[in-house]
Amino acid sequence: MRTDDDHSPISAQNAKRLFAAWKTAPAIVLAVSGGPDSIALMWLAARWRSTLARGPRLIAVTVDHGLRAEAASEARGVKRLARTLDLTHRTMRWTGDKPKTGLPAAARTARYRLLAQAARASGATHILTAHTRDDQAETLLMRLLRGSGISGLAAMARESERDGVLLARPFLHVSKSQLAATLKKAKIGFADDPTNRDTSFTRPRLRAIMPVLAAEGGDARNLARLASRLARANQAVEVLVDGAERYLALRDREATRAGFDASTFEAKAFAAMPEEIRLRLLKRAIDRFGHEGPAELGKVEALLAALDQAGAKTGKERRPRLKQTLAGALVSLTDGRIRVEPAPPRRGRAD
Repeated sequence: MRTDDDHSPISAQNAKRLFAAWKTAPAIVLAVSGGPDSIALMWLAARWRSTLARGPRLIAVTVDHGLRAEAASEARGVKRLARTLDLTHRTMRWTGDKPKTGLPAAARTARYRLLAQAARASGATHILTAHTRDDQAETLLMRLLRGSGISGLAAMARESERDGVLLARPFLHVSKSQLAATLKKAKIGFADDPTNRDTSFTRPRLRAIMPVLAAEGGDARNLARLASRLARANQAVEVLVDGAERYLALRDREATRAGFDASTFEAKAFAAMPEEIRLRLLKRAIDRFGHEGPAELGKVEALLAALDQAGAKTGKERRPRLKQTLAGALVSLTDGRIRVEPAPPRRGRAD
């Protein structure tokens, strides 16, 4: 959805459209760090809520990761502004040891966990974040450089489930400059987080080269549009995978008998399907029955190649032609049938 010019403040009418999808929610958590984007989220959401006769309760939540000395005072600043907007505010703190590597990812995981915890405690069904079109473009670039598949290149969804709560992003088609213009017009201040410019992290490095990409046509608008188109393609592929899953289940009586304890595929029928469909079917089954988190796409690709090499024959031999574990799932090819089930517990080393 376009919201006027990229550098103009967001109007009351556009704010109403941005938040309309969540007007029937009983309560909403607003993720507010104190930076310009999240402060704009809080201000616009409060303004929208004030126009409704009945609407969701809004709870602003700030996560203090304990990584910067200024974070505590920034949280207090958010609390003061929330009070002027007649909003409840809560600060959640990430305690315990912090990892020496992979800190941004660990901090992000902790932030969403704490936000979900606050949402459940408040009876909120949704968490709204202030991710913008610029963030979407950066996410696409990060995943492109890591060699992600179509689902990864679709970048951030407008709404998705996380930790039992719906995570929503109303600003995915809004530029950061529009949010800044909105705050400037409202004469509302915000905090400046220097880590957003720290080039020891990937996202700030990509942010620094965005002007060069924009000069070649790769601006945030076009990159975010690409992410939307890839999301559309990904949805279409998922529909095909759903159909393939039903087809294989109907063909394979063993799959019906396996019930919820395992997934089985008739190997010959499975091998006849396009590679992308087979990859997704295999990953779905591994993620369903594994107990070590989602399987990495590259490892699923290697496993599929091993299955192809082992050969999907329908003979009567009972000896497994392939038997591997991945992400806590056991994948085997025996007697013309691929079976995915929970892997047995790993044996501990003897003392």
